[in-house]
Amino acid sequence: MDRASGPGEGPAQDTLQSLNQRLRVQEEEMELVKAALAEALRLLRLQGSPTSLQGYGTLAPMRDSSPAAPPGLPPTCSLSLVSRGTQTETEVEMEPSPEPPCLSNGPPASQGGSEEPSGTQSEGGGSSSSGAGSPGPPGILRPVQPPQRAETPRRNSSSSSSPSERPRQKLSRKAASSANLLLRSGSTESRGGKDPLSSPGGPGSRRSNYNLEGISVKMFLRGRPITMYIPSGIRSLEELPSGPPPETLSLDWVYGYRGRDSRSNLFVLRSGEVVYFIACVVVLYRPGGGPGGPGGGGQRHYRGHTDCVRCLAVHPDGVRVASGQTAGVDKDGKPLQPVVHIWDSETLLKLQEIGLGAFERGVGALAFSAADQGAFLCVVDDSNEHMLSVWDCSRGMKLAEIKSTNDSVLAVGFSPRDSSCIVTSGKSHVHFWNWSGGAGVPGNGTLARKQGVFGKYKKPKFIPCFVFLPDGDILTGDSEGNILTWGRSLSDARTPGRGGAKETYGIVAQAHAHEGSIFALCLRRDGTVLSGGGRDRRLVQWGPGLVALQEAEIPEHFGAVRAIAEGLGSELLVGTTKNALLRGDLAQGFSPVIQGHTDELWGLCTHPSQNRFLTCGHDRQLCLWDGEAHALAWSIDLKETGLCADFHPSGAVVAVGLNTGRWLVLDTETREIVSDVTDGNEQLSVVRYSPDGLYLAIGSHDNMIYIYSVSSDGAKSSRFGRCVGHSSFITHLDWSKDGNFIMSNSGDYEILYWDVAGGCKLLRNRYESRDREWATYTCVLGFHVYGVWPDGSDGTDINSLCRSHNERVVAVADDFCKVHLFQYPCARAKAPSRMYGGHGSHVTSVRFTHDDSYLVSLGGKDASIFQWRVLGAGGAGQPPATPSRTPSLSPASSLDV
Repeated sequence: MDRASGPGEGPAQDTLQSLNQRLRVQEEEMELVKAALAEALRLLRLQGSPTSLQGYGTLAPMRDSSPAAPPGLPPTCSLSLVSRGTQTETEVEMEPSPEPPCLSNGPPASQGGSEEPSGTQSEGGGSSSSGAGSPGPPGILRPVQPPQRAETPRRNSSSSSSPSERPRQKLSRKAASSANLLLRSGSTESRGGKDPLSSPGGPGSRRSNYNLEGISVKMFLRGRPITMYIPSGIRSLEELPSGPPPETLSLDWVYGYRGRDSRSNLFVLRSGEVVYFIACVVVLYRPGGGPGGPGGGGQRHYRGHTDCVRCLAVHPDGVRVASGQTAGVDKDGKPLQPVVHIWDSETLLKLQEIGLGAFERGVGALAFSAADQGAFLCVVDDSNEHMLSVWDCSRGMKLAEIKSTNDSVLAVGFSPRDSSCIVTSGKSHVHFWNWSGGAGVPGNGTLARKQGVFGKYKKPKFIPCFVFLPDGDILTGDSEGNILTWGRSLSDARTPGRGGAKETYGIVAQAHAHEGSIFALCLRRDGTVLSGGGRDRRLVQWGPGLVALQEAEIPEHFGAVRAIAEGLGSELLVGTTKNALLRGDLAQGFSPVIQGHTDELWGLCTHPSQNRFLTCGHDRQLCLWDGEAHALAWSIDLKETGLCADFHPSGAVVAVGLNTGRWLVLDTETREIVSDVTDGNEQLSVVRYSPDGLYLAIGSHDNMIYIYSVSSDGAKSSRFGRCVGHSSFITHLDWSKDGNFIMSNSGDYEILYWDVAGGCKLLRNRYESRDREWATYTCVLGFHVYGVWPDGSDGTDINSLCRSHNERVVAVADDFCKVHLFQYPCARAKAPSRMYGGHGSHVTSVRFTHDDSYLVSLGGKDASIFQWRVLGAGGAGQPPATPSRTPSLSPASSLDV
């Protein structure tokens, strides 16, 4: 917290900070000494006598002359500290190792080591603001007889130096090292994002990378080195498994429906399945058959699209479906062109791809012709001119094309009586098009437009929908809440702007149907018409002459009516603007069968003992989902944006972090808030209970981790302490299996470790945490998972990561709309994965259910929730014997599924 300083407080404050920094430096140096001695004693105990250690160098016997050390290390040395430039090192003697040097994802390291960036370096790429960084262990120590040291000259030292002068030189070098550390800036900005291996330095300023063989590996993000220590149980990195995991994913269920911002998105097929879309997936939902789901429903999915689906059309045969997607970009920034797929709803096989390279921005509206058994398809794209084109469905050829209007086009359709008549509607217009096919020759067809005449009637701002009546008239619904009836007539020669008698389309009747806009019209099999209102949320059935016959109101929490489809018998399907799909009739009312969020999603956690999971996001809704029934168990309004959540190990309560620094604890049965606490005023990015449920960790964007003691039932909590030391906002954290330690990541790629039980202390010697076992693994930076990072990553490509409970696989959510499945541990360069598409936005989170039978993934802006079934060699079992692999940022060679 910033405080106003008095006139004389500046120098005193600086002196105090200098003393504190000097104390930290001395503590780090002592930690290095302890680590070096501990490693030497361990090796001596293992070997009993000086023998060779394969892969680590040779523990040499004491003798008069020592062999040459590897480049970058002195020929002989004792346990002391040497300053090179601004980096303090532990000086040790090592033999060259027969194994190849550690791989690096960034610039190649020199033979003996590479240079470190200035600043007290944490294990991650950023430097700790509390001086928490410390270099790794020194390597393998060789005992050297003190009398023989005088005979071997030290590198970069004068051979004429007397033994009495050497202690003074060492002390001066040590003092210089401390002074250099005090003068360095601990902020990541002070490094200016420079490549750490190319930082300039004067003579004698070469800095070791501590990347000694068998000790650590290093990767680079945005040019910043991230050092990770290899667990002691790994004798050789090459022994670790490679290849994609045996487990695979199968899309089991998609929660949500895109009704918020799309139209032409709900139809019923001949099979009785309801077809709609969300993200890049077209869902075929059977309300009454198949295993699982509300009412015994099931889902199938067409996943042929590479970007978000925007519109649908069903062929007159009730089997074939046309779906149009928007334009997008791939992970390399290359544009993905809009296209229309025609596919078989029974086999889910693509039959035809139409318009690749012919559309701009996206496909806005689609319609099959009806009078000629669906031989033609009309398409309107989202370009500025809203190009209207007609295509031969069987041959995939464009027959005619014309610029329709600069105003938005919201609907298109063929007349069921005459395929040469096409109607479009949208912003302040209704257009009637006459199409001549040009004898089926590509490009020879013509389209001629006639504009609907409003005459004495007020022209509405929008006309979102229309429907053809059996007698040939057309009904339109507009933003004024009116239903207009359009018919053909001969224009009078006296009509201004009209010369002679010509056929025109004008309004023959008007009926005020709704308060607010009319979003949907549907012609029923009995000849009546259904209209769905926006503001009043009413469904009205109209008879001949637009006489109201029956109506029903949709509950407010489902939103306004977006689309209407007629099901079997009197059953109706209604899509709403709050991304819900309702089923029922006008007499009995409607109940939800599909529900979803309406805005960007971030928070996700799975129940510790049931196939249930909880989600939250920018729509301020907190939702608990039943993964077995594929239904929403309950939802509440948080009043604020929810960004993270976690269940207590008992499952009785759940903690939810908000964007204002508040966090809530709710009873999962009663949905009552049992605790409401605020920590700072920055958004919270992660909340996590310890595996024993005794602690709750809150990671904030104010760079702190708040620790709370929790009662046995999880309902009460009290502040235990704070973990202070990160120099950027907290992104991820995990608890150790014993519930005493935390591993955390931050926005500047730091990896820090904390002793919570010991008073929330920062563990400065991260080398000692290399063998610690973690109850969960959601940190995106760490030795066991760094192989998931793609080549050239900027540090934001991985949004979420989760290790399965059986510790066999790692699921990854990336910024390119993909979910990946890697083997665990994943520390091999170019680690292969199984890759799964379907999301239309960055995937923000992934989590396994309690028994690893399902994986849940969240789409960001597409507001979708995917539930994947885990197939293959998963299930309960012992984790792999070895916990890791090697470093790199090469692209993960993925198997696209």
